[in-house]
Amino acid sequence: MIRCNKIALLLAAAALPFSPAAMARPAKAPRPASAPAPAPVEAPAPAPKGPPRLLVAIAVDQFSADLFAQNRQTFTGGLARLERGMVFPAGYQSHAATETCPGHSTILTGNRPAHTGIIANNWIDLSAARDNKVIYCAEDETRTAANPKDYVASVRHLMVPTLGERMKQANPASRNVAVSGKDRAALMMGGHVIDQVYWWKGNAFTTLEGRSLGPTAVAENAAVAKVLAAGAPAFDLPAWCVAKDRAITAGTATVGTGRFPLAKDDATGFRVSPRLDRATLDLATKLVDEQKLGQGSAPDMLAVSLSATDYIGHGTGTQGAEMCIQVHQLDLALGDFFAGLDKRGIDYAVVLTADHGGFDMPERQDEQAMPQVTRVDAALQPDAIGKAVAEKLGLDPKGLIRSDGPAGDIWLRRDLTAEQKARVTEEARAMFAAHPQVAAVFTAAEIAATPMPSGSPETWSLIQRARASYYAPRSGDLLVLLKRGVVPIAKPGPGYVATHGSPWDYDRRVPILFWRKGMTPFEQPGPVETVDIAPTLAGLIALKAPEGAFDGRCLDLDAGPGDTCGANR
Repeated sequence: MIRCNKIALLLAAAALPFSPAAMARPAKAPRPASAPAPAPVEAPAPAPKGPPRLLVAIAVDQFSADLFAQNRQTFTGGLARLERGMVFPAGYQSHAATETCPGHSTILTGNRPAHTGIIANNWIDLSAARDNKVIYCAEDETRTAANPKDYVASVRHLMVPTLGERMKQANPASRNVAVSGKDRAALMMGGHVIDQVYWWKGNAFTTLEGRSLGPTAVAENAAVAKVLAAGAPAFDLPAWCVAKDRAITAGTATVGTGRFPLAKDDATGFRVSPRLDRATLDLATKLVDEQKLGQGSAPDMLAVSLSATDYIGHGTGTQGAEMCIQVHQLDLALGDFFAGLDKRGIDYAVVLTADHGGFDMPERQDEQAMPQVTRVDAALQPDAIGKAVAEKLGLDPKGLIRSDGPAGDIWLRRDLTAEQKARVTEEARAMFAAHPQVAAVFTAAEIAATPMPSGSPETWSLIQRARASYYAPRSGDLLVLLKRGVVPIAKPGPGYVATHGSPWDYDRRVPILFWRKGMTPFEQPGPVETVDIAPTLAGLIALKAPEGAFDGRCLDLDAGPGDTCGANR
């Protein structure tokens, strides 16, 4: 961490739109009978001439199309502004592996995981030169961290450039900046060539190994430290959230009535609350000033990933009081962020989407007319299947079948002969497929032989969704897909009651919202993909991408006879 003088810190702090007090003190919710009054319609503003000077790409982790639709009538802040832009409510993370790292890798590369190489949050590399063969998507496994329980964060596994990198290649004066609550989110949206990148770790924001924190990151960490030292009161429950305020028990956890009070020095409580998103946006605003984003001779990129919705979704589900409070606070924090950009007079265009959707906990769904939703059978754990296969074939069960969970990619031990591998593959496939909770089991050969899908993602078959996530050097020997409504958490507990990652639309569908001052708003209910975002933003700044650079297509954001795609159509 670099040392900075007091004057620099004071100047950085003076430019901020938020304060430690604002971060600690929950914003007061309106108190209407059911939902807030609609946000006032802004007076028409003339569209700026020429390309925007700043592109702002926001990913809200686990912000499903369902959450967006359920809460639209309550928006009064930043989400209300985006609702008055160019709205695509049926966006798709079209691949099967709907996890954080693959999803973020699609947003600013314009490529599906099959081409980004980011097939999952974790995969197993049995050739890795270390005892732990599980590879995290945002690590450099060839490096040893100072702390043996830690890792060296890296973007080395991302195989394609991001839009920010393409902008810098076209004009080195462009700035490429990313900030997030998660390292994998910031790195997958920022890319390999990045001017500033920060993510939350432990109790503060950090950056890549070998880099020092800039003065604004130091200032933001100081602001967060004050909040942590003092603690903070619970958030108010908006009136429209009252119906969701019910206690539900899942395993050893009881959730549904939380308000996010913050005890002193509780960094975990800070992270799993709306406060993390506000701190992330606070730092993003400071970086706008520090890096003079949107003020130079070339357009700049600011990527922001907001992680609290995902942490809260995993810990409390998607339909309780906690998520209702979170979405409301997200709306307010985004409103303050956009107001800060407006105050600075920056000509910016923004897109907001998500890395994946999410699915509520079975225990609450059972009470809400979905009793068929269930938790995964522990018999589907890879160790259990591996033991059964080994016993039948007379093989050593140790490490015979490996996976990161009860579904998804399955890897087979490497010392098997070709004949043994074929027999293990056949037996394992049959055992998985025979289970009533399994929708499909595909071999790597079957997936590889499937053409890359095209056309509307809502009509893709399961194997086509799997093909969009498949990259042979990293993907498994088998892929197991659970049936719709089977939650892959066998034993829920505090902090982990619900999840995502399935090939079903509740995890694939996400909103895609564009906004720029003066542009004519419209809503297009037809399906589009997150891989369409990068070529669309490239069109806005008239950046010509090489032929075949994107899996997606440019979306024309001009509601009239004009065309925002230009040469990228």
